[in-house]
Amino acid sequence: MKIEVSAEKRKLQGKGASRRLRKSGKVPAVVYGGDQSAESIEMDHNDIFYKLKMEAFHASILSLNISGKAEQVLLRDIQWHPFKQQVLHVDFQRVDKNKKIHMKVPLHFINAEIAPGVKVSGGIVSHILTEVDISCLPKDLPEFISVDLGEMTAGHSLHLSDLILPKGVEIVALSKGDNSPVATIVIPRSVLAEEEGAAATAAAPEASAAKGSEKKAE
Repeated sequence: MKIEVSAEKRKLQGKGASRRLRKSGKVPAVVYGGDQSAESIEMDHNDIFYKLKMEAFHASILSLNISGKAEQVLLRDIQWHPFKQQVLHVDFQRVDKNKKIHMKVPLHFINAEIAPGVKVSGGIVSHILTEVDISCLPKDLPEFISVDLGEMTAGHSLHLSDLILPKGVEIVALSKGDNSPVATIVIPRSVLAEEEGAAATAAAPEASAAKGSEKKAE
């Protein structure tokens, strides 16, 4: 999925200039990295605001068009207004196609409804992680990583080492010896209570029958 972002070079610097930009419906931003110096840019607020609502925008190589010249970049930081739905500033980092990048990508959980722990045991999936930090070359960057829960049973967990990764992608935590859990299936107390109640009800007739047998024997 190719995502393009348009921007213009920003000539005026300083807090006053940034405030005026925002009042005019623009967002001050900066692009840095690579073998070039950092460059101040500005972009349309509404355009970047709605693009930031896209999940893929946060985990994709973006095509940043600055006054007609396109650069490959990653979104690195966003500053939001403390209570308004307003983007105050955006940071982009240039991408070198020959150097690995570190990026957080979202996890997409699939097949939860057919997992034995859910379908048979009445459990609920608990998402311990919703994103993971990966390392890869820019060309191998996935928009997301799928987590298949189809075979999970109650009380068991999936860990980072259980994830099926695209070619060329590594999980940073695993390289450091951290095999954190990603998801688990837990049984709600209400389901446990029902099971205990059903077991007690089933055991009651047997206990009564046993007492009756004892009385007859006397």
